[in-house]
Amino acid sequence: MNVSKSIAELVAAAQANAKAPQDRISELSHATTGPEAEQLRAATVELEKISVDIYSVFEARMQHHFKRGPFSRKLQSLLVAGGETDLAERIRQYYLAINVLKHGKGDSYRELAKEQDALVLLRPAQDMIEDDTTRAVGLVDVTDEGFFDGLTAAILEAYRFLEQK
Repeated sequence: MNVSKSIAELVAAAQANAKAPQDRISELSHATTGPEAEQLRAATVELEKISVDIYSVFEARMQHHFKRGPFSRKLQSLLVAGGETDLAERIRQYYLAINVLKHGKGDSYRELAKEQDALVLLRPAQDMIEDDTTRAVGLVDVTDEGFFDGLTAAILEAYRFLEQK
């Protein structure tokens, strides 16, 4: 019988998996064309996927704390009610960023673009190139030094909060 890993273990695994693409991104951050730019894009896409995956697993595993409905909104409300307004805001912004990574420009993008104190770097949609293979960074800049660490820290804090309830 397999025992499911905890969110903390899954986050640790995601952090380990993210190390290689993060290192490649750091090494290749200067690349704009050619094979190095393609490698940079591949590393960026890999980090985007790891980011989406860890947040999705977090949502799926923690959904049982709420009856039904949108997990992230219910989590934010519970965090605010529990006096964790800073964590609630971080979860909200990372939830929006993950939505942008999954779905592209839409309501989540517009909401993040209005943020005065954004935790996430957005690229203006008009700067995007039609040929998706030539860009190194998507609408959400996961290559920003603090993005993945901030995402995983917020997930771990929210996990611990929920498990104490």
